[in-house]
Amino acid sequence: MKPANYPKRPVHLWENFYQITQIPRPSKKEQKILQFIIDLADSLDMAHQQDAAGNLVVYVPGTRDRENRPAVIIQNHVDMVTVKTSDNPHVFDTDPLTLVVEGGWLKADRTTLGADNGIGCAAALALMTDKTVEHGPLELLFTVDEETGLNGASDLDASLLSASLMLNLDTEDWQELYVGCAGGHGWKFTKKVTREAPDKDAVGQQLLMRGLTGGHSGVQIHQQLGNANKLLGYWMQAATALGVQVSSFQSGIAHNVISREGAITYTVPATQIAAVAALNERLLGQWATWLPETDRTLTLTVETVAVSDVLTNDSQTQLLHWLLTFPHGAQTYNFEQPADLVNLSVNLAVVRVTGDQFESQASVRFFNADESENLVSSVLALADLFGFHYETILDYPSWKPDFSSPLLAQAKDLHKQLFQVTPEIKAIHAGLECGILKSKKSDMDILSFGPTIRGAHSPTERLEIATVEPFWLFLVALLRAI
Repeated sequence: MKPANYPKRPVHLWENFYQITQIPRPSKKEQKILQFIIDLADSLDMAHQQDAAGNLVVYVPGTRDRENRPAVIIQNHVDMVTVKTSDNPHVFDTDPLTLVVEGGWLKADRTTLGADNGIGCAAALALMTDKTVEHGPLELLFTVDEETGLNGASDLDASLLSASLMLNLDTEDWQELYVGCAGGHGWKFTKKVTREAPDKDAVGQQLLMRGLTGGHSGVQIHQQLGNANKLLGYWMQAATALGVQVSSFQSGIAHNVISREGAITYTVPATQIAAVAALNERLLGQWATWLPETDRTLTLTVETVAVSDVLTNDSQTQLLHWLLTFPHGAQTYNFEQPADLVNLSVNLAVVRVTGDQFESQASVRFFNADESENLVSSVLALADLFGFHYETILDYPSWKPDFSSPLLAQAKDLHKQLFQVTPEIKAIHAGLECGILKSKKSDMDILSFGPTIRGAHSPTERLEIATVEPFWLFLVALLRAI
């Protein structure tokens, strides 16, 4: 149900966004949202095409006296990251999102909102439905499977597109124009573990780590948010000295998310149960001295569970050392732009040990591929040292900033005219699809912008309502000017 205080202007954009939030659209399961767009296009007699990967292009004719203007691509991805709090029964494959308006922000009830990139999709649909907008021919490109590795863009059939101008609506800071984005590498690491029976006098327990903020492994990596994988590794190091034997480990959901919670199932000698409880209190106190304030809701809780087997000492040591030695966080910064622009980073994203399988996922982001080579070599050397089999799960180019772009110059001047503010010109430490699309159509002049979103890829994701209307006005004015 739409909240009573749900935003109303611009009408077409907000109504389309609400419809999008009611349609399940996890990565790789975008059929319902694509069909919604196709049905809308058909109802408006607008042509559309899909490629083999599922990417959809809707062709919107130019409005009166603008039919022969240059065509413009409006690009967004239709999938969303699906993260929720542990107390939320929401099922992303089937359930609509429950929306909440609070303090000038739109969010969802304990789940990701999907404003990344749903608000851009809503703007594109509004260009279809709002007949007051003046524009030349538009090619509305809706890509699939962006959040798991930009796979839709990588597999795009570029022959569906004719335009040489592109507006990407997938950045998250209003009054900033983006002309560059990071590239990325990512891997899945796997190996076998060995198991044995636990000690006879041991008690089975499960440690639950909750309350970290988590978030986007690109745009938030400089915030030094707590990573549940790393923190659980520190816990394991101390707990091993108390005789803890690990049975299973689970933390992280995807390569592009900073892990916010996790669980370890283990056994502990009955005589050390109190010591484990004391350890939890001590570590929480220590971590609170250096974690950012937003992470200080962190909790460690323990439940009694049945444990039938545990890792052998060798396998437990391998898990512990992987958690402790694998790098995580910002590695280098850009000297020419503000310090929150990271040049190179790495995210230890997922660690899982269940049955006889040890799996981990990690990714590296970069602007300069040459600079990333040493970090990539270090990561893969570490995997070789631990005896992991690894496979590449993402590999995409950066979009190198073009500060001489004619589209950028036009947009910058227009923004200043409309809002009496000179927009900041930036690159983003995240994997926009622009780099891939530019590699497929090298003649494209690209610009990216969007309203303000915070907490993307986490249950705290929220959209600043006051930035949406000016974002829309700017988009409409830019299309009128091109």
